[in-house]
Amino acid sequence: MQAKFRDMQKLLIILSLLLAFAQKTSATEKYEIRAAWITTIGGLDWPASKATSAYGIKRQKDELCRQLDILKEANFNTVLFQTRLRGDVVYPSLYETFAESLAGETGRNPGYDPLKFAIEECHKRGLELHAWIVCIPIGNDRQVKLLGKSSVVKKNPDMCIHFKKAWYLDPGNPNTAGYLSAIAKEITTCYDIDGIHLDYIRYPENGENFPDNKTFRKYGKGKDISQWRRDNITAIVRRIYNEVKSIKPWVKVSSSPVGKYNDTRRYSSKGWNAYSAVYQDVKLWLKTGIQDVIFPMMYFRDNQFYPFALDWQENKHGRWVVPGLGIYFLKYKNHEWDINEIMRQIYFTRRNKLDGQAFFRNEFLMKNTCGLTDSLTNKFYSSPAAVPPMTWQDSIPPSPPCNGNISYTADGIALKWERPDSCKENISYRIYASTVYPVDTDNANNIICLKNSSNGFKYISSDCDNLFWAVTSIDRFGNESCPLELNTPDSNAPLVCVNKLPKIMEGSSIIINDITGIELFRTQNEPEKIIKKLKEGIYKIQITSPDNKIRNITLFITD
Repeated sequence: MQAKFRDMQKLLIILSLLLAFAQKTSATEKYEIRAAWITTIGGLDWPASKATSAYGIKRQKDELCRQLDILKEANFNTVLFQTRLRGDVVYPSLYETFAESLAGETGRNPGYDPLKFAIEECHKRGLELHAWIVCIPIGNDRQVKLLGKSSVVKKNPDMCIHFKKAWYLDPGNPNTAGYLSAIAKEITTCYDIDGIHLDYIRYPENGENFPDNKTFRKYGKGKDISQWRRDNITAIVRRIYNEVKSIKPWVKVSSSPVGKYNDTRRYSSKGWNAYSAVYQDVKLWLKTGIQDVIFPMMYFRDNQFYPFALDWQENKHGRWVVPGLGIYFLKYKNHEWDINEIMRQIYFTRRNKLDGQAFFRNEFLMKNTCGLTDSLTNKFYSSPAAVPPMTWQDSIPPSPPCNGNISYTADGIALKWERPDSCKENISYRIYASTVYPVDTDNANNIICLKNSSNGFKYISSDCDNLFWAVTSIDRFGNESCPLELNTPDSNAPLVCVNKLPKIMEGSSIIINDITGIELFRTQNEPEKIIKKLKEGIYKIQITSPDNKIRNITLFITD
């Protein structure tokens, strides 16, 4: 009988070992930005239906919710939502009118606030929403004609330039920075956004021929024209960044520059780059801290992608670089890409420690083009990932939640906790669960919910009995508190821990043995200090509390 009991103990240890190391090998990075651009111009991604009636509004809202549901299911965490299109917008603005794509007619009110609705629906799903602003283009001749008197061309003609059958704001006119920053400030002040995303913050293609000689003569002050143009764009970026941060410092300010900064030592940019062709000095923006994240439009293959991605990574200056991947090339037969091209680019960005991936455009995710969305859901994004904390802005974590409570229901489990008393700012919560105690909150596989705004959570599942639960506080900068453990193992049940020990009563005696039972040392140190002393391996821990209760733990230390 004793021999059978010993055999059972050995089997439990082996099973625990397999469980722990399976968890180790399947763990994914906890922090990774996973973004999708939702294009609203012409309803390219959204909306397909027009808000011309109550039914049309409902269809438009339902359509967006379906798209957001798919992104959440695929474990995305960021939506870049086109908010300013071509001199028009998707919210009630003091500066520009409603876009044609909303209600079928330029300037027509859709009967609701699409930006407010999109933000609320994103936040319900734990997604960030960054308001995507197309900066310099105002529209082609047709678009500007439709805008009529509400167009900035009519309101501020001195600030606009006509070039190749289209209209643009003049980056060299100092009023342009004020105009664009006013729009960014309006959005930041009025809406609970997570980011302002600057697109087309550059001179147009063939920018060397841009007819800004009059402006240059007035404001150039003896500079080289190329450097003057770069300085103009940088001044706009700096103005927007500083004014957004003065209102809400947690709002991330980003841009989508041309995907290649400039020629590298080994590879030519083939005449299409940010620095020389369209006058974006993006490395300067990163170096001087006037961008939190860049989403370079890296819609290239092979050696027009990899060396230039490394170039961005090597010059990020502590900010985030998230390459934009051109999944729209998976469609067109003239230059159709194999799906493996995108797969290789994802592998490359991860292996070289870039900060995530962004996908242009959302339509191709919604249509699961070439099986892309399935590949993301089942392979690359099989576990949730959080947006990293913006530590250069704020690095102090909030206090953890308190007074946790857990109750089992007929269809799952109900979790409750209280907001920490010391937290005055807005916070959300992240929920974790694991079959191993204590819950490892560094393991993305254990994330159940990225962001939860309320002080409770309902998890519907028939398999909750073997799960341990924890919840953390998250501030607006992404800083995360220590976890509040919502349940602990039965003191009589065998306990398996990985890289952590549970809370130990003060005054307890702790004996650390190796896997064979040979004593290594005794201590009354805190659990964290014990963990630091141990090398990778399996240990048997015996804890005797001051009231002489004994607890045995199998501890796995992994690198």
